[in-house]
Amino acid sequence: MTNITFFRSDGIFYGFEEKGHVGFAEYGNDPFCAMLSSITMYIVDAVEDVYRGKILYDINEDEASITVRSPSALPAYEADERVRYAVSGLFLTYYHMLEDMLLHDDMYEFTGDGGFTVKVEDRDF
Repeated sequence: MTNITFFRSDGIFYGFEEKGHVGFAEYGNDPFCAMLSSITMYIVDAVEDVYRGKILYDINEDEASITVRSPSALPAYEADERVRYAVSGLFLTYYHMLEDMLLHDDMYEFTGDGGFTVKVEDRDF
C-alpha cells in the first residue's frame, strides 16, 4: 500500500509525502510505482529548472518514502505570484490526478491489491 499525503497551508498545496509500495509487481518492476516516481521527479525538476523555485526533497529508500516540499508555493517565501501559482498548481494537479484515479479505479487495473490512499493535511511549512 502506498500512502500519499499532500501538504497544504492556508489552502495552498506546497508538497507531499509518498510512503510504501503499491504491490502490483515486485519492487523495481512496478509500473504504478514507476509512474509515481516519474511524476515526483517531474515536479522537482519543473520547480527548480522551469520556475526557478526552491524545492526540498528527501528520499528514504529504507522506508520506501519521499517527501517533497516547496516554499516557492507560499506567499511568505515567494514574492512572485506567478511562481507561486505555477508551483502550487503542480502539487494541486498531481493531487487531482490521483483523486481521479481513485474515483475511477475500475479503469486502472495496475493498482493491484495493495493500492494507494490519498489525503490532505493542513500544516505550516
